Amino acid sequence: MSALNQRTIALVNDRQAVISEAWLDNLAAEARDGRTSRQELDAQVREFWKLLLVAIEAGEPRDLQGREWADIRNFLEDFSRDRVLKGFSSTETATFIFSLKRPLFEAVQAGMADAPQQLGQELWAISQLLDALGLYTITAFQKTREAVIQRQQEEMLELSTPVVKLWDGVLALPMIGTLDSQRTQVVMESLLQRIVETSAEIAIIDITGVPTVDTLVAQHLLKTVTAIRLMGADAIISGVRPQIAQTIVHLGLDLQGIVTKANLADALALALKRTGVTVNKAA
Repeated sequence: MSALNQRTIALVNDRQAVISEAWLDNLAAEARDGRTSRQELDAQVREFWKLLLVAIEAGEPRDLQGREWADIRNFLEDFSRDRVLKGFSSTETATFIFSLKRPLFEAVQAGMADAPQQLGQELWAISQLLDALGLYTITAFQKTREAVIQRQQEEMLELSTPVVKLWDGVLALPMIGTLDSQRTQVVMESLLQRIVETSAEIAIIDITGVPTVDTLVAQHLLKTVTAIRLMGADAIISGVRPQIAQTIVHLGLDLQGIVTKANLADALALALKRTGVTVNKAA
């Protein structure tokens, strides 16, 4: 990026009130949808403007990674994070920077009308600077959004694999949806932790909500069962429907040594029997 000369910096300083007001007017449309207020925009504009003036006076901005741009970078990262959480798009977020172009251009054009060649150079330098800041804002926005999406996916995985205590010493893990490597890891971690916490003797894995069982899904189930046994507990797989049973046979999958039941009720009855509990109907 090209550096702004001292005359341009002086012009920007002298006309900062006019530039800031015009910039805020350009952003006023954002305040109408309720996601951000005029007061909040005003505070953001003034804070960014103050940081920008300090940065451009510090020297030649070869890139935005210099120490003099650290405060600007921090501001844009915080600003982008706030916009992600409020539901703004990356375009709307970057508009905060790009809408500053016109007020800056107008101020510099008015102050350097007597030097057209120099004016062209300064407008190009301003354009480069704001483009770089806008792109940095988009990058920060995308990183934050990806982090939010990843966190939400992890939370959904945890919510979709609840470990339920059915009885003293008996846990149940109802599975819903497709099993993959990431989900299997979450399942094992949460289930093994609950086995330790409750000193459970039996863990029931209910696959009623699993649409299909293929070789990969079976491998994930076997890994979970093995982990349960290593913790000193027994495992029962329930919810084995006729279609799933046929699929397992056709695939030649070896579930020998693993107790399976057609439904969760049968699995619970077996688990209670193994723990020495007898359930009788009331007379």
